[in-house]
Amino acid sequence: MSRAIKIVAAIEACKGLVVLLAATAILSLVHKDVHALALSLVEHLHLNPASKYPQIFVLAADDLKNVRLLLLATGAVGYSALRFVEAYGLLREKTWAEILAAGSGAIYVPFEILALMRKPSAFHWSLLVVNLVVVAVMVHALVRRGRGRGRGAV
Repeated sequence: MSRAIKIVAAIEACKGLVVLLAATAILSLVHKDVHALALSLVEHLHLNPASKYPQIFVLAADDLKNVRLLLLATGAVGYSALRFVEAYGLLREKTWAEILAAGSGAIYVPFEILALMRKPSAFHWSLLVVNLVVVAVMVHALVRRGRGRGRGAV
């Protein structure tokens, strides 16, 4: 197995871990006063709760209901599970995992390009480069795998 594929597997596992931690944080908000927590966070950051962006954040927190929080957490757990399965498949050198990694990396490329067109930043450039590298590594692995099958069939 190539080192590049191991790195991609580690990236996917890290994404899964980060999203799983976010899901855990979301679940910790169920049955809590999210409005009070949002206000507390805004005040802790020494922001004016009446100014535009902090107010948007506080109003968004007001709109969150327990059902929405549970749906968000469920989606996050599903996404996290997909990333862990993908990482496992890459480490086991499974073709389906390479296809999944190439496809999931490619899905983000147009969004990163749009983000760069709106407001260029080092963060979005980094995400674009990482996703393009992931797609290139996976396509290379798939092409190499396909060539290996072609030689054996002759």
